[in-house]
Amino acid sequence: MKFTLSWLKDHLDTSASLDEIVATLTRIGLEVEGVENPAEKLAAFRIAKVLTADRHPQADKLQVLSVDAGDGPMQVVCGAPNARAGLVGVFGAPGTYVPGSGITLKVAAIRGVESRGMMCSARELELGEDHDGIIELAADAPVGTSFAAWSGLDDPVIDIAVTPNRQDCMGVRGIARDLAAAGLGTLKPLDVPKIAGSFVSPVEVRTDDPEGCPAFFGRVIRGVRNGASPDWLQRRLKAVGQRPISAIVDITNYVMLDHGRPSHAYDLAKLSGAVVARRARDGETALALNGKEYALTPEMTVIADDGGVHDIGGIMGGEHSGVAEDTTDILLEIAYFKPERIARTGQALGLTSDARARFERGVDPAFLNDAMAILTGRILDICGGEASEPFRSGEPPAEPKQLRYDPALCVALGGLNVPADEQRAILERLGFIVSPDWDVTVPTWRRDVDGPADLVEEVVRIAGIDNVPSTPLPRADGVAKPTATPEQMVERRVRRIAAARGLNEAVTWSFVSEKEAQALGGGSWTLDNPISEDMKVMRPSLLIGLMSAAQRNLDRGAKSVRLFELGRRYFADAERPTVGFVLAGERAARDWKTGKAQPFDAYDGKAEVIALLEAVGAPVENLQVRGEASAAYHPGQSATLRLGPKSVLAEFGVLHPTIAHAFDLDGSVVAGEIFLDALPARRGTGRMRTPYTPPALQPVTRDFAFLVPEALAAADLVRAVRGADKNAITSARLFDVFVGSGVPEGQKSLAVEVTLQPGEKSFTEEELTAISGRIVAAAAKLHATLRG
Repeated sequence: MKFTLSWLKDHLDTSASLDEIVATLTRIGLEVEGVENPAEKLAAFRIAKVLTADRHPQADKLQVLSVDAGDGPMQVVCGAPNARAGLVGVFGAPGTYVPGSGITLKVAAIRGVESRGMMCSARELELGEDHDGIIELAADAPVGTSFAAWSGLDDPVIDIAVTPNRQDCMGVRGIARDLAAAGLGTLKPLDVPKIAGSFVSPVEVRTDDPEGCPAFFGRVIRGVRNGASPDWLQRRLKAVGQRPISAIVDITNYVMLDHGRPSHAYDLAKLSGAVVARRARDGETALALNGKEYALTPEMTVIADDGGVHDIGGIMGGEHSGVAEDTTDILLEIAYFKPERIARTGQALGLTSDARARFERGVDPAFLNDAMAILTGRILDICGGEASEPFRSGEPPAEPKQLRYDPALCVALGGLNVPADEQRAILERLGFIVSPDWDVTVPTWRRDVDGPADLVEEVVRIAGIDNVPSTPLPRADGVAKPTATPEQMVERRVRRIAAARGLNEAVTWSFVSEKEAQALGGGSWTLDNPISEDMKVMRPSLLIGLMSAAQRNLDRGAKSVRLFELGRRYFADAERPTVGFVLAGERAARDWKTGKAQPFDAYDGKAEVIALLEAVGAPVENLQVRGEASAAYHPGQSATLRLGPKSVLAEFGVLHPTIAHAFDLDGSVVAGEIFLDALPARRGTGRMRTPYTPPALQPVTRDFAFLVPEALAAADLVRAVRGADKNAITSARLFDVFVGSGVPEGQKSLAVEVTLQPGEKSFTEEELTAISGRIVAAAAKLHATLRG
């Protein structure tokens, strides 16, 4: 919600500074998202008068102007068709930054003629879209003075975030009321004009849908002149991001922003028969003001006449019945729509508007008559005309709620001890009526207040949440018991080990675009009403966000990117805790030993996966390396780690080239995911771990070289060797792979170092021979033979 400082002061009598207003807004729950003063970027522009305008000697469409901006004549080359002697406009001197063009002016020769500045158009100063000519000011505008100060642009724009429960602050007056309640001034009385109708409305208006539109008020105004709205009105609308359209439309938008009360104006000449609020019929469509046609359903409320639907009730008007420049007679619609109906209709149609944002929060049901009077008064003042008697169909649900309140609840629920008299004063400043025995009448504009706890919230936020004292929670005596679950402990260990190995933690969105999700097989959950199309699908893989983060870092000059994330993947049956990582760029920078920089490969991915699995207590020595990684990986440079054929603990490898290309990643990119929910549960023994005792005797190592089928995975051989004698063999590792001379075709040589640990006595030669025999026999089961 945006508003200007001067607009706020139309409702709030205050001497507070801008900084005080901004700080108070945030303190009372209306968070300020930004403050912008349009005058700041236009401070260097001055009012100037064109003294002479001569034809450019080298260009028919250019003129050479002599311009006085208060410092004497200066020469400016200008191509605007309306440039002429005597015109008063806006001048930018050399060194001035032009916000609409993104350039800084300098002395330059244009077609051989020196130009010392620029006469500016509205678009160049971001004051509108007009670029057909330079700005023309009043002839008596003071030459040489600041354009921003003279034009009234020195009016800061405040942008606040309005939470869904604060529908009363979707208008400037509601914001002013809150500030007044916080002690920052006095709320000015609301000026509601009394306008008697001079004729009976010629149009029958009614509501046939009391569930969706309980009340439909309005009136006819004839003889209006729908030209451009006044400068003050256009400036305010532009300041808050609204585009001026015509006087009548601008007035309805202004009242909506001023009071949080949407309305609509129809061209009476474009209506036929009675105007009715009713439910849409099967097959009906509506061509809205945004130029799009929407298919309607009977669950939606519309405004229609004998000719068909003109308005998607409470959301957007129709294109063919809106007012135009030649409109002379109008029908004003001031209706009350049920918030639930508006929300469902807007979601079903995927249609948003300023009106919907207010109606689905719940506008003040008791403000219809006052809104009609204020709106009518504005139109008569600006557009002229003659108003009919008001028409009213139905009744809005304006019965105020009654609550019983106990002032002691403030300290009990809110933790802040506010005197009862001050609580009463705060509530009354906010519009509540408080009886002597604390029966509280809730104002009709506060639909969100539903119980005593809500009244406590109102008191505490105005009194100041910062004033709530810090009170420590009670703590039991003795050593605190651990509160982290086993799953949380696993996640902590993963984070520590990953960081210790040089990976940087990333936190990415759980929502991704459909295109990104489809690249990794598609997602199971798609949002009907996403924040944006880039956040529509719940991620099926952590790699999506990690690849996007890696791409952003590489684009910004990072040579080596090592990212990991611990998060959730979302599937139809469950969400699964996962660790993902991406390695991109250089594994090792170029140096004198290797020459070129070294890229990451699949073995780097395997090393990270093994290290992280070992950190969380997975039985890495029992893992089997298998292919069949997901389609995100290169089929020849990827693998899975499994406990048995079905229990996949992790997958890793080089990303498939098409996946890397889809995320704008160049070169070899390595990634992996560890599926934490697949890890076997650790068995609790109920006893403390036995203290570590180093062995008394030195270990013995033996090397074995085997000829194996070329397709055999080395890990399978190492695992078989390690399991040949679990009492004596403490480790086995591959230290050589050879293919070539002396090795039969279709085979390879794998050399394994085996470490044997004696217990109470050293191994005898017979024992070592027996162990070696068992090793060779275990390898033979994989068709491995000892190399002679």
